[in-house]
Amino acid sequence: MKRFNILLIVLALGVITSCEKFFTLTPNYEVPVDNIYKTAQDFDIAVVGCYAKLQGQVNYYTELCEYRSDNMFLSAPTAGTQDRYDIDQFKDNASNGILEEAWANFNNGVYRCNMVLDRIDGADFDEALKNQYKGEAMFIRAFTYFNMYRIWGGVPTTRKVVTVAESLTIGRSSEEDMYNFIAGDLEDIVEGAWLPASYSGAGVGRATLGAAKALLAKVYLTFGKHQEAATLLQSMLGSYELLSNVADVFDVANESNKEIIFSVRFNKEVPGEGHGAWFSIANLRDDSGRTDILDNLYESNDARKELIEYKKVDGVNAYLMKKFFDQRDATNKNYGNDQIILRYADVLLMYAEALNEVSYSNDQQSEAMKALNAVHTRAGLAPLDIADLPNQDAFRRAICKERQMEFPYEGHRWYDVVRMGYAKEFAAAEGHTIQDYQLVYPIPNTELERINNTALLWQNSNY
Repeated sequence: MKRFNILLIVLALGVITSCEKFFTLTPNYEVPVDNIYKTAQDFDIAVVGCYAKLQGQVNYYTELCEYRSDNMFLSAPTAGTQDRYDIDQFKDNASNGILEEAWANFNNGVYRCNMVLDRIDGADFDEALKNQYKGEAMFIRAFTYFNMYRIWGGVPTTRKVVTVAESLTIGRSSEEDMYNFIAGDLEDIVEGAWLPASYSGAGVGRATLGAAKALLAKVYLTFGKHQEAATLLQSMLGSYELLSNVADVFDVANESNKEIIFSVRFNKEVPGEGHGAWFSIANLRDDSGRTDILDNLYESNDARKELIEYKKVDGVNAYLMKKFFDQRDATNKNYGNDQIILRYADVLLMYAEALNEVSYSNDQQSEAMKALNAVHTRAGLAPLDIADLPNQDAFRRAICKERQMEFPYEGHRWYDVVRMGYAKEFAAAEGHTIQDYQLVYPIPNTELERINNTALLWQNSNY
């Protein structure tokens, strides 16, 4: 794990973080390294650095999840897209640049969180605020390791800042260790109520107790802890709400609405705080990379169908998907959509999934069916009939399809089909014959060569 001088993080905050969206911040550029991590403000700045790293990870949801799934495809590589093409075609190898960048990025994010957690107990300021900062850093670290687990399986983990020499002695974690680390941190946050239920003013956008619960439920589902997931998700019912118009969820004028549980925030009006256009095309004749499978998935009256259509950006030679539409900032030449990570529709569909995995019910009024239909009918569709879902697998497939219709381009699809056991089937529908080992990615060669000890860090099977 690479070490970085924390002063560089502090100095960079004005450029790399959504300061004005997460909270108001004026960095002190004169703070000596030896004097940081003393006050509440010091830790506030450091926690912002943890959030900042999430901004640079948004592209991995597209590259490693959407292109890997049956939502998107790349028909042929062009200059600069060979790594993406290999991922899309299941031809990726341990030298893939996207994987190398992701590994380094995620580990730097963990480093930032550990810098906070290593020092915060020794600081002297309000305990409730201290617990909030600890909870935020632990939430981001758990989310980061969860993403790494879903990409590579067990990876080296650490709860503290380590030296370069120490990092070379840390081996891959087992399945059990990954679960205990990720779920354990989130359970501590939830049980200790270290995070507030909500924020106001400049604090809007920080991780809440609901975000920790929703992420923990997704961890439970991924590791097959279905009853635990169902119990936790049931406790969240009614804490958020589905917006009546699904398009309003993504409206840039309606960010942090009542359906959003956690998102990575951006601000196009602040230099360096926006992002480039997501899923853009130059004209409506361009290949958008959308698969026929996704294109043909929706009924004509499904309100979500229009969200993946394209709309012209004023004054720019570009069309953006309506789901992620924003006008480009004239000064900074970028966009400001937030990347939604968790929302209430996800909670409801996870709840339906967890209940079905615990025990299938053929009751039209079952809690699982009501949760599934809440999302389905919000899109303007007639309720699903339990008679058409006569067993557990049929119900699971209905949830899987609903998730594909509800969350395209949001970075869920590949992880969903792997978790539900349909990855090979849906890959085959795209013309790819894949094996079990391809449900995870290869460990980057850069890391294998750095550790140079296969007893500690070994390649995933068959890569």
